[in-house]
Amino acid sequence: MSVSTPTLRVPFADLVERLRQIFLAHGTAPEVARVLAHNCASAQRDGAHSHGTFRIPGYLSTLASGWVDGQALPVVEDVGAAFVRVDAANGFAQPALEAASPLLIEKVREAGIAILAIRNSHHFAALWLDVEPFAEQGLVALSLVNSMTCVVPHGAHKPLFGTNPIAFAAPRAGGEPLVFDMATSAIAHGDVQIAAREGHCLPDGMGVDAAGLPTTDPQAILDGGALLPFGGHKGSALSMMVELLAAGITGGNFSFEFDWSQHPGAKTPWTGQLLIVIDPDRGSGQAFAERSETLVRQLHGVGQARMPGDRRYVERARSLREGVEMADAEWAQLGELTRPG
Repeated sequence: MSVSTPTLRVPFADLVERLRQIFLAHGTAPEVARVLAHNCASAQRDGAHSHGTFRIPGYLSTLASGWVDGQALPVVEDVGAAFVRVDAANGFAQPALEAASPLLIEKVREAGIAILAIRNSHHFAALWLDVEPFAEQGLVALSLVNSMTCVVPHGAHKPLFGTNPIAFAAPRAGGEPLVFDMATSAIAHGDVQIAAREGHCLPDGMGVDAAGLPTTDPQAILDGGALLPFGGHKGSALSMMVELLAAGITGGNFSFEFDWSQHPGAKTPWTGQLLIVIDPDRGSGQAFAERSETLVRQLHGVGQARMPGDRRYVERARSLREGVEMADAEWAQLGELTRPG
């Protein structure tokens, strides 16, 4: 007979504040603490537990290892009529994105499209949180990030790519933005970690063990094994595209180019991120959000009941109404982490 884990509902603002205190206690600058806390709490609020408070130990061990600079100040560079470049200065990508967003949006409004290239950055969070705010302003956004080597390219024998996620967001007239966030690997690395922690097997086709043999054991994947791309050669090609756009164009590291062996405890990939943001009404001369809604109605009409992002929006509404669901023990543990050492 299973024993249920005691849970409580925490007001979203209280969760953000506790996480902010944790980051401050572990050496980040106040602005970095603010941005990371809101980002991490938002993932937990929306039910994306693999990118919520589950990630806090990884953030803290990375900071403690000296791998990432929690005091880094991003440098925003205006390098073209529709191009913004940011050196994250070996800091986290989210503060760099926030610092560059005003200039990026200004350029989108002027030119109809703009690109943001973030380099020298660490990304360890849910990618949809980077693009959804643009859709809320009536813009279309696409983002790509490469990560640490853990995926075997299709037809290869050793890992080379990262999980290399892609996120997309578009406004719609009749509801919340259409947003998806997907790894180009068969499963996100965080979901493998959660499965290992909870003792669950994975479906077939997710990964291989240290000998390169197919496995459903998440721990075998984590202990020297690797993930597989989704869809065979198709996912592998998309993963290659992400490497070229997120690292090649930005000047960030490819997934195989950084070495964290001298920083035990490091968890965050030191790579790059590319965002492409479009003012969609420039293309058709009409309200794009209405066109999105037309497509959604047709999707509903052929039987697709749930749109990308719907599950998160339902969980978000409940969390904001009732509080973010947390295990009692985890909430207490977060309290302990607000005290350094």
